Amino acid sequence: MSQIKLSQRTKIIALFCAFAAGALVMVTAVTMLVGNPAPRVTSTGTAAVGGPFKLVDQTGAPVTEAALKGKPSLIFFGFTHCPDVCPTALFEMSEILTALGPDADKAQMFFVSVDPERDTPETLKSYLSSFAPQIRGLTGSPEAVDVIKKEYRVYSRKVPLTDGDYTMDHTAVVYLMDKSGTFVAPFNSKRPPAEAAAELKRYL
Repeated sequence: MSQIKLSQRTKIIALFCAFAAGALVMVTAVTMLVGNPAPRVTSTGTAAVGGPFKLVDQTGAPVTEAALKGKPSLIFFGFTHCPDVCPTALFEMSEILTALGPDADKAQMFFVSVDPERDTPETLKSYLSSFAPQIRGLTGSPEAVDVIKKEYRVYSRKVPLTDGDYTMDHTAVVYLMDKSGTFVAPFNSKRPPAEAAAELKRYL
């Protein structure tokens, strides 16, 4: 009988010691958190999109990031052999320019090729003749195109076709830049043209 009582007492003492140890660990942890709070993560609110580049337009004229100053810009990356996404985006941008009416010259739009091997200035000039004349096509050497792709966080990849030709997978985002050349946000060009134009007017 005394052995049973001793065993129960031992269990009680063990449980008390375990509770005390747990409480000590908790107090220590709280003290460490109070004394050494976790570092705070802050944000400047500026997206890391955009930067210096050196390309040429469809007339062969040099174009740098300085061209983005003074007017809000819409920028789309694509290629002239694109079967659907690129012509659709350019058509939508043309419709927005039409909806802007007399304010169309207060904004600018750029079509940047991700396929410089085929998209020469002459090729861009012919291709863009089907869209609004205000849209400027930009191209350059593969190295120069890689620079602007990196600055705008654009993905593109050559995809071989069965006939020996190739197409391009690429980022299909319209970038809105303000008059200072600073990235604002992705621009939804798939809305009714009047609605998209009304938003763009806010940055004129």
